[in-house]
Order: sequence, then C-alpha cells, then structure tokens
Amino acid sequence: MQHRNPPHPLLSARRRWTVLAVCCLSMFLVGLDTTIVNVGLPAIGQGLGVGTRGLEWTVDAYTLVLAACLISSGALADRFGRRQVFQLGLTVFGVASLACAIAPSAGVLIVARAAQGIGASMLSPVALAIVVNAMPDPRERAQAIGVWAAVFGLSMAAGPVTGGALIEAFGWRSVFWINAPVVVAALVLSAIFVPRSRAQEAQRARRLDLPGQALLAVVIGVSVGALIEGPRIGWTSPAALTMYALAAAATAAFVRVESRRPEPLMDLRLFRRPAFSSAALGAVAVFTALNVVLLLNTLYLQHTRGWTPLATGLATLPLAVGATVCAPLSGQLVGRLGPRLPLALAAGFITAGGLCLVGLDRDTSVFLLLTAYLLIGTGFGFANAPITNTAVSGLPPSRAGVAGAITSTARQLGSALGIAVAGGLVTGAAPSELARASRPGWLLVAACGASLFLVAHASRQRKKDTEPAQDTP
Repeated sequence: MQHRNPPHPLLSARRRWTVLAVCCLSMFLVGLDTTIVNVGLPAIGQGLGVGTRGLEWTVDAYTLVLAACLISSGALADRFGRRQVFQLGLTVFGVASLACAIAPSAGVLIVARAAQGIGASMLSPVALAIVVNAMPDPRERAQAIGVWAAVFGLSMAAGPVTGGALIEAFGWRSVFWINAPVVVAALVLSAIFVPRSRAQEAQRARRLDLPGQALLAVVIGVSVGALIEGPRIGWTSPAALTMYALAAAATAAFVRVESRRPEPLMDLRLFRRPAFSSAALGAVAVFTALNVVLLLNTLYLQHTRGWTPLATGLATLPLAVGATVCAPLSGQLVGRLGPRLPLALAAGFITAGGLCLVGLDRDTSVFLLLTAYLLIGTGFGFANAPITNTAVSGLPPSRAGVAGAITSTARQLGSALGIAVAGGLVTGAAPSELARASRPGWLLVAACGASLFLVAHASRQRKKDTEPAQDTP
C-alpha cells in the first residue's frame, strides 16, 4: 500500500547536511557525557567521599538508564514526532546536568546521572532516525552515518581530554556545567532546521509496551548491578545468587512477553537475521572494550603513575584521533564495498591494541601506551559505521527510531558492562598493584576485538537478508 505522504521530506542537499550537523551536535553531547566523567572519578571520589564502587555507579547510573529507555524513546519518537521527542530529551538532559553540577552528595549525583540517562535516551535513537529519514539515498545515507559515527566516536574519545582540562581549571563540577550552552544551542538549531517527522505507522497509534520496558530495565539493571556489587557481597553469597536468579527469571519473562505481543518493545524475530544479531553483539563488544580502556587508563595513570587529570585525558588523544580519522573512511567503505572490510579492520586494530598492554606494569613505556590507544581508537573508528548501517538496514524505514534504539541499547549495555568489569578487576587494589590487577581487562579488550572477526563473517549474507523487513500489523 502506498503512503499518501512521502516518508522523506524533499530537502535540499544543504538542508540535509545541516540536519545531520544539528543531530551530530546532540550526539556529541550524549557521547561526551558517557566518558567525560571517567577522568574525573578520582576527583569526584575525593570531593564526595566515595570509593571505587560508588564511582562505578556514578558512571553506570547514566548508561544503565540510557540503555533501558532507548527503545521506548525510539518508539515514542516514531509515534509522536521525532523533533518533539528530540527537544524534550534535550530539555531533560540539560536540567539533569544542572542537578549533577550542584549535587551535594554521591547519592544525589547518582540519581541526577540517572535522570541524564532518561534525557539522553530521547536523543541517541531519535537523532539517528532523523538522519536516516532526511537521507533517502542509500549511498548518501551510508556516508552520513559515517559522519554521525565519527562525531559519536570523537565525543566518546574526547570526553577524557575535555574532562581533564575542565577539572584541572575549574573542578569536577564543571564537566556538568559545560552541557548547558550546548543544550541551548541544540534546542535553537533543532527548532530552526530539523523537519517534523514520524513513522507512517504512527497513524495506527501503536501502543507502548510497558511490561516489556519494565522487564528490560530489570534485566539490564540487575545483571550489571551484580557485576558491580559482586566483589563486595561475594560472588556466591545469597544476595549474589538472588540477583542471578532474578536476572535469569526477568530474561525468560521478557522473551516470553515479547514473543506474544502483537507490537512488542523489541521484535525478537529480528535476531534471527545474522546481520542484525551480529551488529547488536558487535556493538556490545566494541563499547565494552572502549569503556574498559577508558576506566583502566584513568585509574592506572592517576593512581599508579600520579598523573594529573589533564595529562590523563591528553593520553587518550591518539584514541580520539584514530576514531575521528577512521570513522568517515569507514562510512565511505560501507557505502562502496559493504560492512565486511571495515569490520575486519576494526577487529584487527582493537585486538592488537589490547594485546599491547596485557603485560602492563607501573613502568610501561608511554610510547607503548599511546600506541595501544591509537590502535584501539582506529579500530573503534572503523567499527561504528558498519555496525550502525547494518542494524538500520535490517529494519523498515518507518521504524528507524526503534532501529537506532536497539543498536544504541547494545552500545550502552556494552558501556555499562565495561565499567562494571573493569571496576571489579581493580576494586581494592593498591596503587602499586593496580597495573597487575588490570591485566585481565586488557585481555578482555583483545577478545572483544577478536569477536568482530565473527561479526565481519556474519555480514556476508544473502541479498534477501539485507532487504528491509516489512512492517507487520
């Protein structure tokens, strides 16, 4: 059946790329806030009197809520309008950032970070949906996604540098104050340049899947919470066993509920597609590796080697450069050759970077550290565009918000897992022992990189598997 209104407004080339720029500004904000706090963790710990476990929750409160709410936010945008939800997300994010900046205690900061996650969940998938709908040409869309991925990768990698400079000059609260002018600019620009759009199927008033949303939140929250609290409560303690059982029960209930709902939060049938399921798993692996790197780097350089927050942030510049330079190249490769080559390159670089540091000690040369970060950043840059493009291509255009949300959920789940695992490895370790304690983390980074070879292999699929799925009633 033909739509009476074209799904993609007829925008000029300049307008399309302006829309991309506005969306990239919001994505820069979301990505920056995912990692900017990492370099400030020691300063936050000193300022608010919390240890490593409390600091893990400061980071993961944001990523967990973001991961849990992304899909529902994408569905809301498809139903009620992407620009409206996008602007609401900016407002919530900005207000929560101000609450973080004035937080008097760790508890208030963690709650405010969770509120930031709610606002950010309305930005990430919606921005991608706006870009996809503004770029109807597949080749242009692949290039745009490459730029989008480059900005997102740059924001993730630039977070430690920006955070280090702000903390050095103004203290840790400045990493939250800085969000205010960016939010205001994004609100003004989105009102002027971003067109109104929603999924065509929104005319049928799709229902929100509240049971599915609640169960997904329990699955993600309890699973990551068990990893964070495991070192404190004991991995085989009654409390830990209860958390394992609750996570397993919630997962089973989620699968059961979603498989029976006519309009589920997450269409589990999509995961039968090798390309889609591998893209989601690849996103988890890439962001697990990235966040293990960022947290271990922060703790090692500041606690073991006594570096300042600014110096620690500057050490990640090779990572930022690699991600920024390679992401647009990756988008071009995807548009011309498909996802397999950039995924294989990402796998090789991330694996090599992780292996460089499996023997880390307190006297490891700075040259080796910087080389490892450059390799990992290069791999990160090559990974994002093919993963995102593969996931978006696997769903119908009218569900672009949900397509972006599923991939973004996988990214944030990987971020939360990376923080939890890395924090668990070094919790309680003295500064002199931290390097040795972190070595399994670098093996994990290499393993995550190697898993992308499997994702690259899965990207070789039959033509019918790459065609957009049809909307189901």
